[in-house]
Amino acid sequence: MAVKIAFWLFVLAFDLMLPLLMLGLGKEFQKNPPTEINPGYGYRTTRSMRSQAAWDFSQRRVGEVWHKWGRVLLLPSLFPMLFVVGWDVEIVGYLGLFLCGVQLAVMLGSIFVVERELKRHFDQNGIRKTETD
Repeated sequence: MAVKIAFWLFVLAFDLMLPLLMLGLGKEFQKNPPTEINPGYGYRTTRSMRSQAAWDFSQRRVGEVWHKWGRVLLLPSLFPMLFVVGWDVEIVGYLGLFLCGVQLAVMLGSIFVVERELKRHFDQNGIRKTETD
């Protein structure tokens, strides 16, 4: 039984990691986004790196999306795990894997949201479109 509980705790911690990371980085990117276009840190896509204005916009926007979606993911990541405390490690493992897959899909979905907004607000050269466009 101790092994089952230890494994459950491990899977729970692992399943809460991505929503908590999204919450933390989301808040950080809202308050202190990366200021310079760089190849190592920040929301880095071709469209977001075309201009400083597009870079600044995308850093703040991905922060907003991650913070919001991290909050949304937190409880659905926790509650299913509460129902399998002490269950067989195989069931706990499969549930944990499923939850991680859902979380990853949500996190990667943020790329589509931010890219769509970049496309709406900036042209192909990274220049901000006017409000009449």
